[in-house]
Amino acid sequence: MSRPRKPKGRPISGWLILDKPVDFGSTEAVSKIKWLFKAQKCGHAGTLDPLASGMLPIALGDATKTVPYVMDGRKIYEFTVSWGEERATDDLEGDVTQSSEKRPNEQQIRDILPKYIGTISQVPPQFSAIKIAGERAYDLARDGEAVEIPSREVEVHRLTLLACPDANTAHFEVECGKGTYVRALARDFGRELGCYGHISGLRRTFVAPFAEETMVPLAKLTALEEIEDIDERLAALDALLIDTCEALSALPHLVVSDDQAHRLKMGNPILVRGRDAPVAESEAYATARGRLIAIGEIGQGEFRPKRVFG
Repeated sequence: MSRPRKPKGRPISGWLILDKPVDFGSTEAVSKIKWLFKAQKCGHAGTLDPLASGMLPIALGDATKTVPYVMDGRKIYEFTVSWGEERATDDLEGDVTQSSEKRPNEQQIRDILPKYIGTISQVPPQFSAIKIAGERAYDLARDGEAVEIPSREVEVHRLTLLACPDANTAHFEVECGKGTYVRALARDFGRELGCYGHISGLRRTFVAPFAEETMVPLAKLTALEEIEDIDERLAALDALLIDTCEALSALPHLVVSDDQAHRLKMGNPILVRGRDAPVAESEAYATARGRLIAIGEIGQGEFRPKRVFG
């Protein structure tokens, strides 16, 4: 009987909030971070297009179990729309599919924005990761297939026109929920204004709950490769990680004893006592000595673990 393979890499856990540069793919970024940290596991919380820059939260080790809680969080983007052309990809990469000499003025742009705030119906771009009959839309689009992508409801919490530097471009900021395509916003703005438009600049500045100031530029990470001593290099990298618990800050928090932590790690429920103890929660997390132990639910005086951490 063969022995189970020992995982390669270090069992390190935490979040790295990468400031991804332009022309660097999200998958490529994850591979780079995994290699730099010599981590066993690594994954990101929400793809950022190669032409986009900014916040790409990357989970290492056990933090990958908390990725869904970050994926569901609010996001903030700053973006530039160039007027006069609609493109196949709704950004600079695609071929021009429609063009116009018409250009909107600032007031015309401001007048349409309220229609795009709140719960809105949006058709994702042809070049997107949406699945159509089991196939990714971008794969079908690259093969030249025109596919019907159904509209879906997305949430736009805030949409601001920041500047109109010239007749051809406008700068915006949007705070939105999961699944919102900023490229689709640019496309729809252009169609409604009768001038067409596409994204010519996109930067993500916030992914809840991580603030902009937590971002680490890729150049800062790669500069640490020059440290010859591997232990010293890894220590410098580890100092840039954010605790796994930060991804769960929106959930109720339970502090447990060492004995309770042991029970939870074995998959067993624990009693929840005390005047301030939560009565019922569909999701909460428990820590012991500042370390994440489990995510679970609270009900009938018990905390029942659904996912445990090493």
